[in-house]
Amino acid sequence: MKNLIAIEVFKLFKQSKTYYALAAICIIEFLILIGAYFQGNAIIDILLSNLRDSFYFEGSLLNGNLLIYLILNTLWFHLPLILMIVISGMLTSEYKDNTIQTVMLQPIVKWKFILSKYIIAIFFTLGVVIITAISSFLLSYLLFGKGDLIVYLGNLNFFQSEDAQYRLQLAFLSGMVSMVFFSVVSLTLAVIFKEATKTWIVAALFLIITNLFLKFEIESTFFNEWFFPKLNNTWQYFFYQEIPWNIIYHNNIVLTLYTLLFLGVGVLIFNKRDIG
Repeated sequence: MKNLIAIEVFKLFKQSKTYYALAAICIIEFLILIGAYFQGNAIIDILLSNLRDSFYFEGSLLNGNLLIYLILNTLWFHLPLILMIVISGMLTSEYKDNTIQTVMLQPIVKWKFILSKYIIAIFFTLGVVIITAISSFLLSYLLFGKGDLIVYLGNLNFFQSEDAQYRLQLAFLSGMVSMVFFSVVSLTLAVIFKEATKTWIVAALFLIITNLFLKFEIESTFFNEWFFPKLNNTWQYFFYQEIPWNIIYHNNIVLTLYTLLFLGVGVLIFNKRDIG
């Protein structure tokens, strides 16, 4: 198993799309920061012109904490899409090049082979989120400094700089669960469809539909508390005045169970399927 994992790491970082994906994430961050640098103050002044007479804000509202929050909001669609393309390519490229048949001629257990890909997919996803978080904090604080954070979630919530930094860190940690979920789903879709183009289209459709369901408001306990689309926005709960820890724990545990379910389905299908 260790050898399979080592081989998967080598193959992942040998393919050029991995580096294109990392570059794409950096470009998105850069564009957000550049846009905020040139237009951010004007937008904030318009939005909060009436509030400045009633509230005192420490430092500039256009600060690193606000930029990190904006990056969080922007990346939770782009980041899983990029990850799904890279992760699914770990398997679809082998089907395309017919190398998987050669691999299966070796004394390799099929379920261990595909499980090693899932393990690397999970660790790669965690690594990408960590890199994104670190770069977001460093660049945002370097360019804009620290300050109070204002967030609108039904009403305006204000957080002092240190509290905002703590909440943003927790939001990234919670977001890892969601990113791992989408990565595992993409690899399972690759197991099912084999072909890269089909897998990417279905993966993108899955992501879009999940985000659409997230916006739906339905009076249903199952839909709101147990259906996976409603669980992918859990990181936002860290920006309520009182953090609802019970909801956060529940959502992340349930989403982890969904992740394990998709992983199990992928391993089962791959193990039962005739590769040839």
